[in-house]
Amino acid sequence: MHFQLDTDAEKFRDGVREHLQRTLTPEFEERVYRSGVAHDDDFAKSLVDAGYFAPSWPAEYGGQDRDAWTEQILKEELMRFDAPVYLSETTRMVASIIRHIGSPALKDRILAGALKGDITIALGFTEPECGSDVAAAATKAVRHGDDWIINGSKMFTTNGHIADYVFLLARTNPDKPKHKGLTMFLVPRDVDGFEAQAVWTLSGERTNITFYNDVRIGDEWRIGDVDAGWQVLGLSLQDEHASGWGPHIARLLHHAENWARQADGTDGRPRIDDPDVRRRITRVAMETEISMLLQRRCVWMTETGSVPVAEGPMSKVFSTEALVRASQDVAELAGPDGVRSYLEPSAPEEGRFDHTLRFALGTTIYAGTSEVQRSIIAQRGLGLPR
Repeated sequence: MHFQLDTDAEKFRDGVREHLQRTLTPEFEERVYRSGVAHDDDFAKSLVDAGYFAPSWPAEYGGQDRDAWTEQILKEELMRFDAPVYLSETTRMVASIIRHIGSPALKDRILAGALKGDITIALGFTEPECGSDVAAAATKAVRHGDDWIINGSKMFTTNGHIADYVFLLARTNPDKPKHKGLTMFLVPRDVDGFEAQAVWTLSGERTNITFYNDVRIGDEWRIGDVDAGWQVLGLSLQDEHASGWGPHIARLLHHAENWARQADGTDGRPRIDDPDVRRRITRVAMETEISMLLQRRCVWMTETGSVPVAEGPMSKVFSTEALVRASQDVAELAGPDGVRSYLEPSAPEEGRFDHTLRFALGTTIYAGTSEVQRSIIAQRGLGLPR
């Protein structure tokens, strides 16, 4: 087992880096940040044109038939550059589910557009009263002839105000146990009765609370069998739970080292000469390496035919909590200046320490809280009782 890149993989990585360095200009970075929306249509389509949108997909759908390692390299570089790709990622995730279990009509309607960047899909799982217990969803979908009538609300529907569709979890049978009475739907955003209201996060990102008031959609928008939504949802959660955030730590490490070399201490010497500064930066470097290896282990398992049931959550928990630790450490090193605003020219590294600190806190919640991930590790990985 090794996680070193071969020559072809390195060449692909270098091409991705060159593309991102050319397109993610400081002006673009500021515009995306000020908008609070981690998506840009032109940037997404530039990835499509360059072959960096879904390289592991079959060529018949617009991919390049590349392996999972190539896909992982792409994800790492996009994350390292903090590219605005969250809506693209959720679109690919749902498109993958449709590709495997969607009806032929739904495949024809969605897949080609999704892989060209012409169709976008947001996630509608969490509800205001349910928190991390996604299966406790109370949003209802009631059968009415060939249609479904949907009523309820969803929280943290990030990009739900601009996406073409919402991948929605709804309760279709209240008489069954909560995990067995759910169904998944793809809801067009332009239907009557849909509304998205902005919710702003600590890091300045816009997410949404979305409302569904007598939303009527045809049965052709159902994904999977009726009352089998939990199994369908599991396909997407498996991908989310296997996420790794090491590249974000690597980006923070880069800025911390740059700051430490340029900033002077009270004795007039560069901060990098301070043993405490070196110790903390070394710890960030160590946790960066561990985070990257945990994530690459998940890719290796997938490539060898194994499902990273517990290993995925291990990667997610460690890397997000390491990002929190690292961002707190670096902000403390920089002192009061470390919490000056993002993109402030006179702030250390233009305020990226403050932004990373605020952003890091949310990562322990995304795709399932650390508590949820630990439960999966304990129950499904170690075989411990609920």
